[in-house]
This record gives sequence, C-alpha cells and structure tokens, in this order.
Amino acid sequence: MSRMVLLAMLGTFYVCPPAAADDIAPTGTLRAVYLGGNPAQAVHDRATGAIRGASADLARELGRRIGAPVEIKPVANPQAVIGAVSGGTADIGFVAYEPSRAGTVEFSQTYMLVQQTFLVLDGASMRSIAEIDRGGQKIAGTRNDSITLYMKRKLKQATLVEIENDPAEIKRKLMAKEIDAFGANRQRLTTLMNDTPGTRVLAGTLFGVPQTIIVPKGKAEVLAAINRFIDDVRASGLLERAIAASGVVGIEPAPVGSWQPSVPD
Repeated sequence: MSRMVLLAMLGTFYVCPPAAADDIAPTGTLRAVYLGGNPAQAVHDRATGAIRGASADLARELGRRIGAPVEIKPVANPQAVIGAVSGGTADIGFVAYEPSRAGTVEFSQTYMLVQQTFLVLDGASMRSIAEIDRGGQKIAGTRNDSITLYMKRKLKQATLVEIENDPAEIKRKLMAKEIDAFGANRQRLTTLMNDTPGTRVLAGTLFGVPQTIIVPKGKAEVLAAINRFIDDVRASGLLERAIAASGVVGIEPAPVGSWQPSVPD
C-alpha cells in the first residue's frame, strides 16, 4: 500500500507533517488565546479554573493532533488576542474577522458563525432588527466589538453609541433609556436579558460574525495547516459536536467555503 493511499485512509488523523507541527507550537506547548468576554468562544470557570467551549475544544484537539500540551488563556479584547499572536506570546488566537483588524496576523477560513441581535426594553416599539436603523434612536455596542464596527459602516439614521464592556453599566443605560437597544451576540444578550427583568431579545439575526483562528503574519505553512484542520473537524462532525456540547445559543458551524473576508459590506 502506498504512503498516499495510507494517508487518505487515515483521514482525520493526518493534519500536517512533523515540521509543520513544530512551526505551529515552536515552544513545544500550543499557546492559545481567546476573547474572555465572548461566551460564544469559551467560558472560564473562575471557581475551578476550567475553560470550556467550542474554541477551547478546537485548541485541545489541535494540540492532540500535533502532540503538544495546550495552554489556553482568556484576554480582555480582540486587540489583545491579535497582539498576543503578533507579539509571539501566543501561537494561535480565536477572534472574529473584521476588515479593520487585518494586517498584523493571518486569518484562517471561518470555522463558526455567531449570531448578532439586540436587547431592548419590553415596552420598546422595536419588534424586529429591520426597525433598528431609524432616526432618533440610540443603538449601543461594546467598543471595538464586531457588531459595533459593523454598525459604524451600516447605520444611516440611528445614532451609534459606543460603550465599555460593563454589564452593570449596559443595564443601567438601557433601563434609564439612555440607549434604545444594545447589540451583541445572542448568548451574551440572553444572559443579560435573564439578569435584567423587563427586557427582551429581538428575533432574527443582523449577521453572523465569522470566527477565525489567527496565526503570526508570514507563516503561510502554519496557516495552511490550520485551514486543513478546520476542513477536517468540520467534515468529521467534531466541530458540530463541540458547538452542541458548549450549550451556547446562536452559534453554528460555518459552511464549507466560508473564507474570510466574509463580513457583509
């Protein structure tokens, strides 16, 4: 039996040759970072120290396949994810692709889509996402969040209000009617709604934020290995199982061919 036939039969067990594995984790440990405030990626249990979620499961699976222990750390914001990878303190990072973030790292194909919508007061006149962009309305988003960057490009009539990622302050502004709606991913808004009586999450999706795995700039062979890995975990069903096991609402595997840049213009 030829080597190529054997590799084809192995399928999901073959990702990259040993040299590429050394390039992915040059220190011998696969160092991964993710956005700590995004439950769609992963959640850090402060009591136990455990990190669980779809992105954490992918990092551990990649480490298993290249034979490296895995270190997963949450960081404060997308810029911190990108900075850790571009600065060499992390080997891979989980972050949404957004045009303004390109330049210092390489973005993989999209592995997951995260639904974005809005939280409003029960008595708000808005019943659908189509009613968000209206004159006189103040629509808020967390500073530098994907949906906020998207709304900067898309809102024509409503006023965008950029606020810090502080749940207590977000609730206060909404209840005081200083803002008319707050945009974020569906899981984050569902958690916020459950903690804020008198609010509701709008049905529908503004857009699906494309989640990617980033690697250092100029490492074409590492990027190719990561893209093969994503292809494989999607085809094998591992990605779908990881998403289901996370229990997060509003996330789904990205379809085949979901290559960045894929954020709607």
